[in-house]
Amino acid sequence: MTPLQRDQLARMKPLYDLWNSRINVISRKDIEALYERHVLHSLSIARIVTFRAGTSVLDVGTGGGFPGIPLAILFPGVHFHLVDSIGKKIMVVTEIAAALGLGNVTADKARAESLTGKYDFVVSRAVTHLPEFYKWIHKNISPDQKNSLPNGILYLKGGDLTAEIAELRHHAVIYSLQEIFGEPFFETKKLVYVPV
Repeated sequence: MTPLQRDQLARMKPLYDLWNSRINVISRKDIEALYERHVLHSLSIARIVTFRAGTSVLDVGTGGGFPGIPLAILFPGVHFHLVDSIGKKIMVVTEIAAALGLGNVTADKARAESLTGKYDFVVSRAVTHLPEFYKWIHKNISPDQKNSLPNGILYLKGGDLTAEIAELRHHAVIYSLQEIFGEPFFETKKLVYVPV
């Protein structure tokens, strides 16, 4: 990690404190645990795949910019398109990305179902039932491969996902985040990879 990336990560908390005091994009209890519950959780995706420069990633239901903004800091050569259906959240994401100097981030108010662009990967944090999410966005996955991991969905979610995976009817790999991080927060957290 470069000094610039360390600086960008360090500047996230004051920026989120400022914006959260104006527009509540992160719950009050979670803002104090920003680095564990949002930044580290988002960066768990990087333990599964190292995105190559030129990769395009869509972050659906980004909320306050997670997992997109931490990943954009870690992978400056990758383009991240962050979308959410709530305009005030996109405004906060745009302001924070600009304050951090993230030229590899674009953000739009949009619903996943309406998106027409193609991306190498789609990332998200527990937006909805996984089979429903798959229906919305599988059309947006590019057939052109750039990375060692085939293009697909990287979905962060907690709890027992057995029923959702069975209903999905597509090959999926579930990574338990408690095997990556020791903090109690990650005990029930999973990263689901669905190649498309």
